[in-house]
Order: sequence, then C-alpha cells, then structure tokens
Amino acid sequence: MSDLLTRRLAQLGEHANLSLLSQCLHGIERECLRVDSRGQLALTPHPQALGSALTHAQITTDYSESLLEFITPAEADPAATLADLEQIHRFAYSKLGDELLWSPSMPCALPDEETIPIARYGSSHIGELKYVYRKGLAMRYGKTMQCIAGIHYNFSLPDALWQLQQQAEGDTRSAQDYQSARYISLIRNFRRYSWLLMYLFGASPALHKGFMRGRPHQLQELDEETLYLPYATSLRMSDLGYQSTAQSGLTPCYNDLISYTDSLRKAVGTPYPPYVEIGAKRDGEWLQLNTNILQIENEYYSNIRPKRVTHSGERPIQALMARGVQYVEVRCLDINPFLPLGIDLTESRFLDAFLLFCALADSPLLESGECHACTDNFTAVVKEGRRPDLHLQRQGQPVPLHAWASELLEQIRPLAELLDQCHGSEAHLQALQAQQAKVDDPSLTPSAQVLAQLQQGQSFTAFALHQSHLHAAFFRSQPLSADAQAAFEASVAQSLHQQAELEAHEEGDFDSFAAAYQASILAVAN
Repeated sequence: MSDLLTRRLAQLGEHANLSLLSQCLHGIERECLRVDSRGQLALTPHPQALGSALTHAQITTDYSESLLEFITPAEADPAATLADLEQIHRFAYSKLGDELLWSPSMPCALPDEETIPIARYGSSHIGELKYVYRKGLAMRYGKTMQCIAGIHYNFSLPDALWQLQQQAEGDTRSAQDYQSARYISLIRNFRRYSWLLMYLFGASPALHKGFMRGRPHQLQELDEETLYLPYATSLRMSDLGYQSTAQSGLTPCYNDLISYTDSLRKAVGTPYPPYVEIGAKRDGEWLQLNTNILQIENEYYSNIRPKRVTHSGERPIQALMARGVQYVEVRCLDINPFLPLGIDLTESRFLDAFLLFCALADSPLLESGECHACTDNFTAVVKEGRRPDLHLQRQGQPVPLHAWASELLEQIRPLAELLDQCHGSEAHLQALQAQQAKVDDPSLTPSAQVLAQLQQGQSFTAFALHQSHLHAAFFRSQPLSADAQAAFEASVAQSLHQQAELEAHEEGDFDSFAAAYQASILAVAN
C-alpha cells in the first residue's frame, strides 16, 4: 500500500472522522424495456398512469417510448437507495397491465428499425427538443443500439471529507478545484481498474440474433436465435453494443477537469462532415439538433462521467465549469437478469469499497500508452473475461487477469474494513469475499450463470422472458402500502399538471428555441 493511501486511510479511521464515510451518497438509474407477455417490444405509448416522462422525477423514458428509466433520490444508505428503487418498480407494475419489464440488458427480439418508437415528451419546446435529439441519435447510430438497457450508479463523497484531506495535504487550491481534481483522479483509477467490474458483474454474454440486423460479426451461434461468445462477460459494453466513427476521436483521458470539458466543448461545436451532409432539417422537418460531432454533451458515451446537478436551463458542461464535480456516474453496469432490481446490496457495497479505493489510492496522470491499455484491458474482459489464460496489460507487461484481480481485491480490503468500522457491520468485507469467490471460480459470475441456463436448452428469449415473469410475480405479490401508492399517484398527477402548464405557457416557436439552445452550445464552446 502506498504512503499516501496509508495516510488517508489512517486519517479517515480516526474516531472524529470515521462518520464521514456514512455521508457518502448513492443514487441509481435503472433502464428497462417494456415488453408484452410474449416478450415482444411493447409498442404502446408510455403509460399516462406513470406520469409525464418529461416532468416526473423518478419515472421517465430513455431513448425509446418503450425504454423506461427509474431514478432514485440520492441516499446515504445504499439499502435505502435499493428500497426506493423497489418502490418505483412496485408502483410501475401496478400500472403496467399485462406488460413486463425485460430482465436483461440486451433487448428482446426487436421489430424493424422503423417500428421502434422514439420517446415523445409532449408539445413544449423542451419536450420537442428531447424528441429531436433522439431522432438525431436514431439517424446517427440506429435505433437498435439505443434499446440496450443498463444501470447507472451515482456516488459521491461528502465535501467535509475532501476539505479534511485538502487541509492535511497542505493543498492551496480552492476547495472547488481540489474536490474536482480528486474526483477526476478517482475517474482515472476507475479507467485503470473498471475491467474488474465487468468480470465480476457483466451479465450479457449472449443476445438475440436479430440484434445484429444481418451485420457481420464474430459471435458464435448457440441456437437458431441466440448468439454468444463463450468467455464474454458483457457484450453490451463491447463494440457490438456501441459503435461510432464520429466519437472515435473523443477519448478524454481525464487528466484534469478542464481538458475533459474542453474536449466535450469542442465536440458539441465542431461540425462532422457526414452529419453536415444530412443536414439538421429537411423540408422544414427537424432531423437532428445540429450537425456537430455531438448534438449535446450527453451524447458522449463513456463508462463513467463526472457530474454536477444542473440548475434549470443549465447545460451539464456549464454546471461542471461553474461549480466543479459533485459526484460520479458509473455507467458500465449490466442489469443482472437473476435479480428483480437488476442489482443488489452485495454489489452496491462492493461498488462503494471499489469507488472509495479509486478515490483514495494514488492516481498518476494517464499517459497515452496507459490510456490505450486501459481501453484494451476493458475490451478484452468484456469479450473474453472468463477465458482461463487471459492476460491483461499492466505497465507494459502482461499479467494474468486472475492474479491481478486477486491483488486488486486485497488492495480494496482495507477500504471495505474501514466502511464496516464506520457502519458497525461486516457487510462490506462479506461483499468483497463474494467477489473473490468469483475470481477463484468463474462459474459463479453472472455471465457464466446466464450461459449455464442457455446451455441447458433455453434460448435467450425464453430465458429472459422466464426471468421477467418471475420478477413481475415478485413485485406484484407485495403491493405498495396505501400511503406509498397514494404518494406515487400524487406525484403522477403533479407531473402531468407540470407538463400541461409548460405547454400552455410556451412562448415563441420551436425553431427560435432550438437556435437559442444551439447558441448556448456555441457560447460554452468559445
């Protein structure tokens, strides 16, 4: 263990400081497709009984009208976060009729591209903007890729912890700059070590053949409708899940916040010739928000993002530049199809120890060679992470995945112990031990367990549909309390009212609104 990490751990372990670790905040965003009882994509509109997808704080849609997104508040206790997520699921199931939430990350058998419905958000200018942005995504990347679902895990450390460490280290930057720099160093370490999360929690080794739309691929056939790779952990996070020539030059290496925001500012302000050729509008109809590399910052796909809660009308880049990094959003987690919520407390507790390790450990700047090695290691694990002889690159040298994973878990152990000391339990250490068991025995990983089910003769669709029905029965068997149901009903009514108010008091035309929005991109980009 490095001297720096030892000092930071010792400081946090002091009686006066230990409670700081109980103030870390956790939030989850879980995406899932609505399907019918036969496992076909639900082509019904977003249920009005779930409220307005534009204004409801906890239930919205992501890309497609069929792709629900559930958002929890940020809570200090991850058990409370998961309880919030469970409540949202129970409420949703009280309104879904015969429809189901699809259990894995990779989508069900999809209809042709034209038929997949893009999410609609009403007639307000902001609602129309969200729709046009999604039209742009469809045109740029196709609708099929946009139907993949995942889990985003939001995590922050308390400001007081950063202030304590800044003082101890005699750092003379502003508190905001120090905190941002520490979050960026967390992200650098995440880039170094996130391959481990894909090994431990990847759960998408197979997919429905129709997902490939006849494109060439190197997947193997498991049955007439299922494709897979024998050692894959997460095809969702492979180049099958996301391909973009336009974004290929965008690889912020997270050496500081300014270089990160600069790279995104350039991308939202730089035309991309193939998109220019298509144009933003045709015959008066909007096709995409603009013809730049990115329409907006959120179009940049990454495994983790630095984040700051935005004010009304504020852009994500503006918020980061004005007030610095507030939390990180981990974006590479698959939905575990064996779990009703797609994630459980064991995974959450391990993620906390892992992210705390990333935050407190030494984090040298990423030179270009290491930056590429991080990407290569991640790619190798998502495609063949359970291959017995798989080696990764560490400081230019090959190292067996199994050996490096065990070393990393041993380095994370003191963080798990510190969290347990803070919470008066052994839950984080137990979560760590559960991960070591997966390193020792790859058959315990979710990806291996999914394949084991499929190799017993179940197609991808049959397996996923069976799990979806099990989860539906779980949520429907324990309805919400009358008070909780009433609170959700009130939030639905309020969201519909808010959308109606927006639409009733809209000023000007959409073209002017879109032009002003584009000008705000250019204003930030200069």
